Amino acid sequence: MLSIASLAERRWLGRTVFLVALSVLLTLALVITIDIGIALATRERIYDDLKRVPSAPVALVLGTSSGRRGKPNPYYAARIRAAADLYHTGRIRAILVSGDNATRYYNEPWMMRRDLIALDVPAEYITLDYAGFRTLDSMVRAKVIFGQKELIIVSQRFHAARALFIAQRIGLDAIAYAASDPPASWYLPVRLREVFARAVAVFDLLSGRDPRFLGNREPVPLRPIPLPANLEQKPCPTSASTVPSSS
Repeated sequence: MLSIASLAERRWLGRTVFLVALSVLLTLALVITIDIGIALATRERIYDDLKRVPSAPVALVLGTSSGRRGKPNPYYAARIRAAADLYHTGRIRAILVSGDNATRYYNEPWMMRRDLIALDVPAEYITLDYAGFRTLDSMVRAKVIFGQKELIIVSQRFHAARALFIAQRIGLDAIAYAASDPPASWYLPVRLREVFARAVAVFDLLSGRDPRFLGNREPVPLRPIPLPANLEQKPCPTSASTVPSSS
């Protein structure tokens, strides 16, 4: 027969397992609720059709590695192409690329600039943010350091939703243009990670977490707005030609 001590130990162990399992289930339920809530709160501000994207001064391209495991990263290529399309169709007047530059051997903003130039985006209208270590950092720095009040976020739809949620909470007027998604073999693992990343974003906002670096304000040069083709440019009349002479 089991002793009283053994029975008490089993009961304690059973309660502990139950409480741990309950905590895990409640945490997962909260994480999934946050994931769905962010998707619903931002879906009306994400555009898939380039022709329907409203104009804004600047597009913010959120960084990712250009390659993984020795293979080109389709997320990266799609974001670069989407940003170039926005520029060449006149939806934006400049591009802000924000990414990780943690070491001298890894520089996401520089790579994005290089590949945008290869797609005929002028270098003078590409601004680099070297301290976009996290999506929160990129969004806050776009507003505080680069002085943006409204912009178009460029990333895949699932990531753009989190960026838009952060933008809404920090008072940044933003929409998103969704870059194309890669094949399922790439998409599924990253989408699963995004579920937890959204929960972390909510915690960061509630706790008032700041970007790793801020710094001095930096301007974002904008492409000049072209004059209409049918607008004739005439010299301003001089005072002599407009004021009648007295005789």
